[in-house]
Amino acid sequence: MAIFDDHPIFLEGLAGIFAESDEFAVVEKGVSASDAVELTLKNRPDVILLDLDMPGNILQAIQKIREDAPDVRVLIFTASMAVEHAVQVLEAGAHGYVIKGSTATELSEAIRAVMRGETFVTHTFAAKVIAALQNASLRKRALQAIRLNMREEQIVRLLLRGRTNKEIGQQLRISEKTVKHYMSILMQKLHARNRLEVVLAAQKLQAEAAPGSALYLQ
Repeated sequence: MAIFDDHPIFLEGLAGIFAESDEFAVVEKGVSASDAVELTLKNRPDVILLDLDMPGNILQAIQKIREDAPDVRVLIFTASMAVEHAVQVLEAGAHGYVIKGSTATELSEAIRAVMRGETFVTHTFAAKVIAALQNASLRKRALQAIRLNMREEQIVRLLLRGRTNKEIGQQLRISEKTVKHYMSILMQKLHARNRLEVVLAAQKLQAEAAPGSALYLQ
């Protein structure tokens, strides 16, 4: 992999973390958009991590890398939580968008995901990004970034059928308190403020989901 960030301490720290990994090897580092293009085309790493706030035009860099090195996976690793930034880089060709507040585990998960050919967006940020994406094919790929476990899927399915928390608990044989706990998780994942917004978000995402995907709920 290659890492590009114009903050030296952060760059060296991140490289140091991956130096201790048996799974990933850092082959190049840089501090600007031009470094990213030049060194990526020269070394052809499997995946590159790009910060958005480096000198140079990051969007042009992404487009150039995607055109001239289509096998290289581009993962944005940034402090920016602006939805428009995520949409711009994903539409420019980036394969993922990870917030710098993420854990090392989530960053590693993101790297593995994009190397498998998936689109990855930081989980707590994904619903906003999906809703904003204008490109339909990108939106469908980005749906994979929101992962519901089996119990969450069951609860959403029953919510879409108009069941109350008490009815959901009775049907799934769990307590109403446990249902409320899962509702809190769903509100976070779907960026919803209340029960109604969870239902509306689930309906919207379901409309974009393909049969067989985690969010295709019948």
